[in-house]
Amino acid sequence: MTRFLAPSHRAYLRVVRASAWYDLIATAGFATPWTYALMHDTLSSLGNAFGLGVLPPLDPVQGLYANLMGSVVVVWALLRIVRPLPMHGLFDGAARTLFAAWEAFAMAHGAPRLLWPFLAVEVAFGVAQILPWWRTRTAVTDGPADRGSGSIDVTYRAVTRP
Repeated sequence: MTRFLAPSHRAYLRVVRASAWYDLIATAGFATPWTYALMHDTLSSLGNAFGLGVLPPLDPVQGLYANLMGSVVVVWALLRIVRPLPMHGLFDGAARTLFAAWEAFAMAHGAPRLLWPFLAVEVAFGVAQILPWWRTRTAVTDGPADRGSGSIDVTYRAVTRP
């Protein structure tokens, strides 16, 4: 059996909280139709100015998905700011892996290079939050019946805030 013990260092929780602050700042503008229109125009202008491409014209379905993503990420960010736990870092790292994969997929299929900075941050915070979990894994063998079972026991230690 492989056992994963949560990183218990306060530095890890600072990374979890820092990633949450980044998410809050980067996605709050996507949470409402009005702020998304401003974000869309701003990102397109920046992309155009730096030669990274512009976003496609606004449409209601694109806006809906941007608002859904923005709303969920804002709530998730607030949870990690107010009550960061090691498990939140693990799940956030997994979510960032998915986000990075879909951003890379979109860019491979013609999305503007404007996504590169966002992809870089997703990968950096994803690695910073998943790698400590990987490093804390320990192999535990309870006997012959347990070998090769492929089961994973995910446990974590509670970490108190100062």
